[in-house]
Amino acid sequence: MGGRGRGSARQAGAAQWGAVGGSAQTPVSAQGSPADSALSGKMGKGYKVVVCGMASVGKTAILEQLLYGKHTVGLEEGATMEDVYLASVETDRGVKEQLRLYDTRGLQEGVELPKHYFSVADGFILVYAVTSLEAFQRVELLKKEIDVFRDKKEVTVIVLGNKTDLLDQRQVETEAAQQWARAEKVRLWEVTVTDRKTLLEPFTFLASKLSQSQNKSTFPLPGRKSKGNNCDN
Repeated sequence: MGGRGRGSARQAGAAQWGAVGGSAQTPVSAQGSPADSALSGKMGKGYKVVVCGMASVGKTAILEQLLYGKHTVGLEEGATMEDVYLASVETDRGVKEQLRLYDTRGLQEGVELPKHYFSVADGFILVYAVTSLEAFQRVELLKKEIDVFRDKKEVTVIVLGNKTDLLDQRQVETEAAQQWARAEKVRLWEVTVTDRKTLLEPFTFLASKLSQSQNKSTFPLPGRKSKGNNCDN
């Protein structure tokens, strides 16, 4: 099914963030189902990033707040089928990269992430709510599935623990989550959509890592220096 339509663009709170690829009336591209060519075919320049996790952990709210500074209470109550957000992100090296962020349908118990995502994605954002141990356990399972199904493809994975503002409802302790992340060699941030600043660092890191990965896979011609290999790491 096609993604939900979006409203008019709003000025993002940080200069390096903003929607791209749409008019002022349609700043976000809702590009349809994963069967469409937007996901299954060649997409040109940019990186495909799949945002996934259980239902109601705040995936859509995170993207809306990040790109448009728009935090709407109850945004996750309506089930997302699949929406595509286009974002221009300035990396830590000052280079702007285009991300196509696939806001996937929230996973219910016993429902797996469709397998085609594992083969086409350049990166994954795994989202859980710190108020739900079940949601964190689902993220653990998703990381295992990525390791199995990515078919030796290098992908970048980051993890976001949302809803840190709900202090009295916390079920996932920070240190336990970070210990798991270190063991899995992924970066994990605890965030809240009520504070947009908490979202900026994770997405800047993601864009930077994706850019580095592509540069490292670019082999320079003999006798020539490759500009694409000018990486910090």
